[in-house]
Amino acid sequence: MKLYYSAGACSLAAHIALEEAGLKYEAISAPTKTKVLPDGSDYRQVNPLGYVPYLVLDDGQALRECAIVCQYVADQAPAKKLIPTCGSMARYQLQMWMHFTATELHKGFSPLFNPAMPDEAKKIARDRLQDRLKFVDGELAGKTYLMGQDFTVADAYLFTVTNWAKPMAIDLSPFANLVAWRERVAARPGVQAAMKAEGLI
Repeated sequence: MKLYYSAGACSLAAHIALEEAGLKYEAISAPTKTKVLPDGSDYRQVNPLGYVPYLVLDDGQALRECAIVCQYVADQAPAKKLIPTCGSMARYQLQMWMHFTATELHKGFSPLFNPAMPDEAKKIARDRLQDRLKFVDGELAGKTYLMGQDFTVADAYLFTVTNWAKPMAIDLSPFANLVAWRERVAARPGVQAAMKAEGLI
């Protein structure tokens, strides 16, 4: 497998999933700003949309969209318990978290990354994110990870997106459960390996 990623982008979640799953893969830097691959070619020749993550399987098939790539990776290593059994209520609950992270948090950060976005719009985005993060903080009360005791790809995705809080001037200190959870996730060897590979630590 080949994972196309951009350092610190949402593709970090897929990178973490691959490390946690213990699967063989090649990580290829595809910076979202330049779209230039290490060999000098245009990344859009691989993925016309030009964003990450993009997972190319050994048979040439490919998957995009962070939530989908992470779930696919998790399903390739069932013994690692990175995703609940297909058809179970726990599976739908994990998918609920994946979609919440994608639509309420990931996309919620988008205006903050846009230099053309007016300050008023950025304030609205920050206030909305604070509201959503307060909800997440409450949901993490008494839990080791989002789904309970087991680390899953939902944790990988949420961790990646909440990494953007500091550079985007969003204070997480009011959310004690979220801060403690982030520390637990950050300490995991698979998370450390993915972050080191991307030059983030």
